[in-house]
Amino acid sequence: MPLMPKRVKYRKSQRGKIKGNASRNNFVAFGDYGLQSLEKGWISAKNIEASRVSATHFLHREGKVYLRIFPSKPVSSKPLETRMGKGKGETESWVASVRPGTIMVEIGGVEEHIAKQALLRVAHKMPVKCRFVKRRHSI
Repeated sequence: MPLMPKRVKYRKSQRGKIKGNASRNNFVAFGDYGLQSLEKGWISAKNIEASRVSATHFLHREGKVYLRIFPSKPVSSKPLETRMGKGKGETESWVASVRPGTIMVEIGGVEEHIAKQALLRVAHKMPVKCRFVKRRHSI
């Protein structure tokens, strides 16, 4: 079952613009290694689920996978061969809006080379360019 909110205040939302770099969720907080976006974009619930499945499948239930993004934005579309007008279309899917610098997925409890391979598989599922990052330990 795809990720989606249990309830929302408004059924439909406007597209909006993604401006600037991430000021939140821009450092590895839960795991030891993470996947950071380098572009802005919409990540669909299907992309997030596919990335989660590929990471857990590769890790063979070792370590822990943390999803740091959630699809809370509804995307609507009108049916094919429908004339203009008659209002906005119904919600078709849910997406997470991602800015450059956002940590999307984190992995903890495994060695670095295994985490790197797992996050490479996750990056192939994402529609934006990503990079591998490590946790910054405080002194």
